[in-house]
Amino acid sequence: MQIPEWTKPALIGAGTGAIALAIVGFNWGGWVTANAALQMSSKSSATAVTEALLPYCLQNSKRDANSMDVLVKLKEANNYQRRGIVEKAGWATPLGAERPDRALAEACQIALKEKT
Repeated sequence: MQIPEWTKPALIGAGTGAIALAIVGFNWGGWVTANAALQMSSKSSATAVTEALLPYCLQNSKRDANSMDVLVKLKEANNYQRRGIVEKAGWATPLGAERPDRALAEACQIALKEKT
């Protein structure tokens, strides 16, 4: 069987073009792997849940009888202690959950800090 002479340059050109297309696509074209897409969607959904529950946390802070004491503790605390204060107050525990949500507590303490 005889292979035409133009086959080798055509295959090299096709391979080079495929590699160049992949480099351009992944670097500048917005292509991502399945794992990267899964990580982005997980992060995005966690952020959306936190944003949706933030008003719940702020409302809990307004309804709490000890809210003034907790807000004073928040003002006096350093950045590392604030999330724990909100978690202990129970403001970042969604309905039906046994534990407070860390991301919600962090977002809530930032929002409370900005309001005071």
